[in-house]
Amino acid sequence: MSLLPHQLELLSPARDADIGIEAINHGADAIYIGGPAFGARATAGNDMRDLDRLIKHAHRFGSRVFITLNTILRDDELEDARKMAWQIYEAGADALIIQDMGLLEIDLPPIQLHASTQTDIRTPEKARFLQDAGLSQIVLARELDLQQIEAIRAATDPNRTTIEFFVHGALCVAYSGQCFISHAHTGRSANRGDCNQACRLPYEVTDQSGRIIAHEKHVLSMKDNNQSDNLRALIDAGVRSFKIEGRYKDMGYVKNITAHYRKLLDEVIEEREFSEAPLARSSSGLTTLFFEPDPDQNFNREFTDYFVNGRKEDIGAFDTPKTPGRSIGWVTQVDDKWFELETADKDVELHNGDGLCYYDLQKELVGVHINRVECVHAKKGIWRAFPKNDISEFKDLRKGLEINRNRDMDWVRTLEKKSSERRIGMWAEFKETANGFALTLTDEDGFVGTAEVEQEHQSATDAAKAEATLREQLGRFGATIFEAHDIALNVSQPWFVPASVLNQLRREAVAALEVARAEGLVRLPRAVPVEPPAAFPEDTLTYLANVFNQKAHDFYVKHGVKVVEAAYESKEEEGEVSLMITKHCVRFSMSLCPKQAKGVIGVKGTIKAEPLQLINGKEKLTLRFDCKPCEMHVVGKMKRSVMNQHAKEMQEHPMQFYRTRPTPRTGV
Repeated sequence: MSLLPHQLELLSPARDADIGIEAINHGADAIYIGGPAFGARATAGNDMRDLDRLIKHAHRFGSRVFITLNTILRDDELEDARKMAWQIYEAGADALIIQDMGLLEIDLPPIQLHASTQTDIRTPEKARFLQDAGLSQIVLARELDLQQIEAIRAATDPNRTTIEFFVHGALCVAYSGQCFISHAHTGRSANRGDCNQACRLPYEVTDQSGRIIAHEKHVLSMKDNNQSDNLRALIDAGVRSFKIEGRYKDMGYVKNITAHYRKLLDEVIEEREFSEAPLARSSSGLTTLFFEPDPDQNFNREFTDYFVNGRKEDIGAFDTPKTPGRSIGWVTQVDDKWFELETADKDVELHNGDGLCYYDLQKELVGVHINRVECVHAKKGIWRAFPKNDISEFKDLRKGLEINRNRDMDWVRTLEKKSSERRIGMWAEFKETANGFALTLTDEDGFVGTAEVEQEHQSATDAAKAEATLREQLGRFGATIFEAHDIALNVSQPWFVPASVLNQLRREAVAALEVARAEGLVRLPRAVPVEPPAAFPEDTLTYLANVFNQKAHDFYVKHGVKVVEAAYESKEEEGEVSLMITKHCVRFSMSLCPKQAKGVIGVKGTIKAEPLQLINGKEKLTLRFDCKPCEMHVVGKMKRSVMNQHAKEMQEHPMQFYRTRPTPRTGV
């Protein structure tokens, strides 16, 4: 008995429809993109016409389009969100990615629902609850290790819920949905799509005695996520959707990283083709790349696989939040208008417009935009670079300095051109009919398109040439999304058929096949919540649950929660609270963790998890360490200016929540 393969989904980001289309062309099985509003990237919205264009293109390959509606909403925004959800559904979108549970209490269309990363899924209990509440795909917290992912898979039903996991891109240091620093300091809320990225700022780290532990270090800035080496382990742990971060990223990034993971996943699918648990792509067609994908060529803060294989010390990008690029050589001479460098690899070529960089004596990254380069000595790899800015502006540029390249213009130009082709395999059958000829196309998914033409059966004077002509004309699928594996000629003899007739027959058969594919695409089903409503794993919710409207409050009450506090954005938390909760630990990264010192002679009892302080200008934050779950809390309070900022808004749209546990009812 043959086993049905497990489908793997490569899920790529798109800032706009054009990027989404290229992600599909480079092998994405699904795209996630912002709708007209309410996405967790406030400046990455798209109008319905562009979404319609992307959806139509994706569906040609059986790829899916997921729309982000993943901010927390005020009561007065729910109606607009409802209308947008219906617009998106009617345009053919395949799923909504949501954070706000209030959406489950309004009249949504029968569109599939996916849990946003902002829902902060770290436990089997939370995952199981969201499954039972009607979420069909859940993206797990990036901080989980393989064993935790396996535990979540074991607690959920793979026939009801797909496990999604981030495999590449920028890392938020906080658990998603659990960062409020931006709102506390500026009034801009990460949970409403507008983060000021305080985590990328430099901080002075001091201990309780005021001693400086680190000076001007980006201690909350993480390296970028890269799970290239862990795909097989993630598959075995139960992950089926592999998500690339980057709805703000440019076309070149999405092309390159999508192609990179398409290539890696296809290798795994091929090697397990005849295994007991075969794998398959969740969409159709094969992608041919016209370049070799390379994640190092895009902006990155160097790479980490984060916590997938356990806690590590080198997950932070503490020196700079910028992209350091690759080392290419060192400076050999500095003039007042140019500097020379020798490349370590003599085959490396520099180009006009390249971006170079180096670390100054304070370990800060200095960028050098090159206007023009000259090759001084090809065999020795000596190049003369003329920067855009004056040489005097480049601090600590000197002989012997190591130089990196973080933008290769030759690579940029490669990805500005057509860089891939995606085609669906099919089989063609040409046969004669009583009044002419017919062409039937059957694609790899079993869809069929047929066209017939009335045409006199005319014997060919040269049978071999006639057969070759038939195959050549019928096989011209280059302008389509199809590729013929085989062309069968089921005719009594190689007839002479004019090229114009064969071209018409081919075009009409392709059009019929496209229609069959479009009509045969099955919409993803909306999951039905279990009855009676599943109990939420906790009976008390603090501001950390991000409940920002009455419908969300009602949702949790329906699911057994007794106390529901308002979201931080409601400005009811006036004192010091945890503004960020992270798995990253500054003490651990600086070798100041009591667990690291355990068993080391001479330090027993001298290293304690005492609070530290972060200072950036006038901003001060406290780091507190919860060693049992191995977590760090960044503690602070909301600025008075922010508290007053939306006072009028909250008066116009008041929300009421239990501030204390209600008295239990008795005698019932």
